[in-house]
Amino acid sequence: MISLKFREYVDEYKQKINNAIASIYDIKLKRIKNPFLKDFYLELRDYFLAGGKRIRPLLCIATYNAFKDKRDDRIIVPSIGTEFLHNASLIHDDIIDKDDFRRGKPAFHFRFRKYHEKYNLKKMIATDFGNSIGIIGGDSAFISGLEPYFFNEFETDLNLNAIKLYEQAFTDVTNGVLIETDMVNQKKISMEDYIQMISLKTGSLIEKSILIGANYSKANEKFNKSLSTYGVNLGIIFQIIDDILGTFGDEKLTGKPTDGDIREGKHTCLLIEALNKSNDNDKNRILELIEKSEMDENDVKEVKELFYNTDSINACKERASLYYQEALAALDKLKPIINESESEFYINLLDFVLNRTF
Repeated sequence: MISLKFREYVDEYKQKINNAIASIYDIKLKRIKNPFLKDFYLELRDYFLAGGKRIRPLLCIATYNAFKDKRDDRIIVPSIGTEFLHNASLIHDDIIDKDDFRRGKPAFHFRFRKYHEKYNLKKMIATDFGNSIGIIGGDSAFISGLEPYFFNEFETDLNLNAIKLYEQAFTDVTNGVLIETDMVNQKKISMEDYIQMISLKTGSLIEKSILIGANYSKANEKFNKSLSTYGVNLGIIFQIIDDILGTFGDEKLTGKPTDGDIREGKHTCLLIEALNKSNDNDKNRILELIEKSEMDENDVKEVKELFYNTDSINACKERASLYYQEALAALDKLKPIINESESEFYINLLDFVLNRTF
């Protein structure tokens, strides 16, 4: 269930956010004559508007409003910058993970694999064509994410600060994905290693979305530490719950298969908890299974059973609850300063992320 204040924000701003995203691509499409480029940008536009919770722009908007006496919609355009960065990383993630669907709809690279098949293109095989266009699509989205900071109604110095935060988020996300990719080949991964990785891959982009909102509101920088603590911990919670849903969620709600993380040997919170809690025999069996280059359905099922046997799901939820408390503590420091409605939004969002099923 989505709490009231978060729902109010979604109802008030989500369509405005989507309109701002659409306008970026509509402007590009008006200038383009080449038919393939039109297809490329139409697919990107459709991909961006196909779904998504819009948590990052909503956080940017809420943080801006938190420090203002009166709301204004100028913040909507710069709020979408990190949403472009987020979706760009998803486009690349789906290629890396070999996932053909995102949010229950075709992943961006998969759309162009089908494009290759539809037009019976002769050069390159369909998979290579799709992956190549997907890489370019992600790159294009990364760059497009800067445009909201160039074309808005705010002062130049605020836009330059936002660009710096965007660059930091880009670097952190890249480093997080690199660490995650290397982890698959490591036998010994600590929970500390995992938390560092998701703090970069997931937490940083949420944190920077918040700090960009604070920047545009001209909030005193002394509040940035508490805002960052809230944002990074929210991101950690989001990823831990994502790990659970990625293996035990309802595919109809998540839009993704529940065997992907296991087949790829990803070092999720579930896997690390299971390895820490297993006896030697079960631990060795888990490692033997996830190190297989190809896993069948029975292998995946056995890994899931071993996760169940070690009560890894509850262990992950308990760990997420610890970060929930850290985020709440940061909010307590901000409550005397920020507007009450946004304080309620921050708490509602924490509850939603901790208890979400999609």
